[in-house]
Amino acid sequence: MWRRAATAALSLGAGAGAVAVANSEDPAAALKICAHLPPRLLRDSVTAATIALDYKWSLWGLEPGTPAWLSAKHGAHLRSANRLQELCFRNGGIYIKLGQHIAQLEYVVPEEYVQTMRESMLKRCPVSSYEQVREVFAKDLGESPETVFAEFDPVPLASASLAQVHAARTRDGQKVAVKVQHDHLKDTGVVDIATVDLLVNVLHYIFPTFDYRWLVDEVRESAPKELDFLNEARNSEKCLENFRRLSPHIAASIYAPKVYWNLSTSRILTMEFMDAKEVTDVHGIKEVGIHPVDVSNLVTKAFAEMIFKHGFVHCDPHAANMMVRSMPQDSRIFFGWKRPQLILLDHGLYKELDHATRINYASLWKALVFADEKAIKENSVKLGAGEDLHALFAGVLTMRPWKRVIDPSPDHLVLDGKNTDYSELQMYASLYFSEISELLRRLPRVILLMLKTNDCLRAVNHALVGGTSLESFMIIGRISSEAVLNAKRMNRRSFLNKLMIWLEEVLLEARFFSLKLLLCFMQLRNLLLG
Repeated sequence: MWRRAATAALSLGAGAGAVAVANSEDPAAALKICAHLPPRLLRDSVTAATIALDYKWSLWGLEPGTPAWLSAKHGAHLRSANRLQELCFRNGGIYIKLGQHIAQLEYVVPEEYVQTMRESMLKRCPVSSYEQVREVFAKDLGESPETVFAEFDPVPLASASLAQVHAARTRDGQKVAVKVQHDHLKDTGVVDIATVDLLVNVLHYIFPTFDYRWLVDEVRESAPKELDFLNEARNSEKCLENFRRLSPHIAASIYAPKVYWNLSTSRILTMEFMDAKEVTDVHGIKEVGIHPVDVSNLVTKAFAEMIFKHGFVHCDPHAANMMVRSMPQDSRIFFGWKRPQLILLDHGLYKELDHATRINYASLWKALVFADEKAIKENSVKLGAGEDLHALFAGVLTMRPWKRVIDPSPDHLVLDGKNTDYSELQMYASLYFSEISELLRRLPRVILLMLKTNDCLRAVNHALVGGTSLESFMIIGRISSEAVLNAKRMNRRSFLNKLMIWLEEVLLEARFFSLKLLLCFMQLRNLLLG
């Protein structure tokens, strides 16, 4: 078995190296990079073998589901997550991106992996030297940063898996943020994806229930797009245009930095500098007079509009990719708080939902909010979960057990962030690991990205308000219902059909009114008790 894996590794590595050199814009540099391929492959192989042996040895002879088996599995998960984390940091590049993907797949991959990656992957990213930054400028713009800009800070403001950001000032005095890609990523990307593919396939070969090949497929598809900063710039402008055209009622509350096209290339992106607070900086948000609850609601509205109405979705909305400021030139204050404006950053990873998928997904969320068991099953099947796994799909989407998903109480989906909620979910994730893997294999990749997006948004809301509130689900229910009704209006034009749609809309408004009354009562009760 290991001999076959080693042979596959060498063949795959040689092939990946040849492709990288052949397709590179700088074959000499690519050849030098590929010289590092053998040690990377060796690290991958050793990590895969160690993880596989750890699971085999730790669980040997233990009855699945017993306390001893669960304890041994937890230990193996934790050790393996640390090994994978170390591999990501040592190899860098696409490996860091893979680790970040894992960090955002809460309860889709084992909790130990999520927590280990979350604690490090967004904070310990590689930093390019200033000489490397100058090399990128020389290749892409033919000049040094000091020549292109009136001022350019050689110390980066922040660094991420694929790039780092520097503060600068243009020749006409405008302060800008300059995103510079880490050098040679386009060359190493081909090799990295091939070696990650090997690692995941070897683990799947040994453990058939461990099937995360879809994650490699997703990275393989998305990495070239994320490495093209001109594509990112186009996405940011399309995002804002969608809000102006399809969601004009909140368009002024959503912003993306202006792009300086004449100072941008596929590896350098020059944008308006944003003076704002990170979306989860609760203390800073309050200091500028904005209520965290208003920010949470705006984030929920923005992404519900993108998912259910636009069908063009920012799929990497972690805290570092969103900022908040008060609405410019807006003097209105509500109960002492200013209105927030959400600033979306890093537009490299977007997904488009076709009409059928978008409406089926909206119908599913509408059903989840109203605990409509029949519609939950019907739309889960339409999205590929199957009749046997529709309950699990609903649980993964909402982070609630099935008995709570179909509970008719208005706050049945609310997560208050208590440890008991998360302990219960972790237990389910551990017990149904193989079923979750099968579910992920069945679902379209675009829906898998929606799961990741949900997890990112859930983490942001947890930081802002300590959980997922009833108001958030009311927003999701309303926007998903509007999307479904709009689709019906397009397809049904007779008077009788229009009348039926109008009656449905009236009934929906009545339901939302009752939910609003309940929310007001809960807020009043909390105010009196607090």
